[in-house]
Amino acid sequence: MLNSKQEESLSKFMSKILRHTPAQFGIQLDHEGYCHIQDLIDGISTENKWAKISEADIVQVVENCPKKRYAMVNGYIRANYGHSAGRLEYKVAVPPPVLYHGTNTKVSDKIMETGIKPMGRKYVHLSEGLEFAVLAGKRRGELVILEVDTAAARSDDVKFYAANNGVWLADFIPPQYLKAIE
Repeated sequence: MLNSKQEESLSKFMSKILRHTPAQFGIQLDHEGYCHIQDLIDGISTENKWAKISEADIVQVVENCPKKRYAMVNGYIRANYGHSAGRLEYKVAVPPPVLYHGTNTKVSDKIMETGIKPMGRKYVHLSEGLEFAVLAGKRRGELVILEVDTAAARSDDVKFYAANNGVWLADFIPPQYLKAIE
């Protein structure tokens, strides 16, 4: 069993591999971003620090990750979002009437003028609840939570994609659908 520091370290390493550098570790992701868990274990164990990694360790990280970064299905695993190695395809879906985006005071005025763009990511990340928005937004400065009027956005053909665990994705959110909340 991993301690909390090891768990966090392994989670970051898994994220690096699954989201950014799978080929560097001999891992081939399918069109939805999945690989066999044993392939991930083999890739991770190439690092001396993780030479004795087990499936139980991977499961522990997946189950305890507060941001629900990973999905496991029938012996396969993937990072749920944030891929730079390739754009995963998600089905268009109808979101709740309001979604949230966490950001910070350094960029919030610009976002309110120009909209939410994916920047270095493949999609804009939004959440159904405030918890994920707060986690995402407070990483880089004083927190600002933006509310997205999804009904109005959808009426103007903005497409939303359901990732999972209350996380939604979009290609771009125009500024007229945003409101900063207290």
